[in-house]
Amino acid sequence: MGKEDACPVHLRRIDPTQNMHRFYTLAIQPTLFGGASVIRNWGRIGTNGQSMMETFDSEDEAAAASLRLERAKRRRGYTASGTTGSS
Repeated sequence: MGKEDACPVHLRRIDPTQNMHRFYTLAIQPTLFGGASVIRNWGRIGTNGQSMMETFDSEDEAAAASLRLERAKRRRGYTASGTTGSS
């Protein structure tokens, strides 16, 4: 896993016509026992949202799971936080 993959991924999906203002964050953190966890946080922008943590035996497995989740969210219309989506 490279250094660019270690940064948290911040995605959002904004569609005013549907009153949709959502965020989705993915981060990978090492565990105390040599594995890694994928931490997901999602919800409406402006709230704390919900969180989920999945633990994997290796950092590579966690990175693959995180990448899978990110691709799925991008297919559903989420974009990086710094970019503006089509209103």
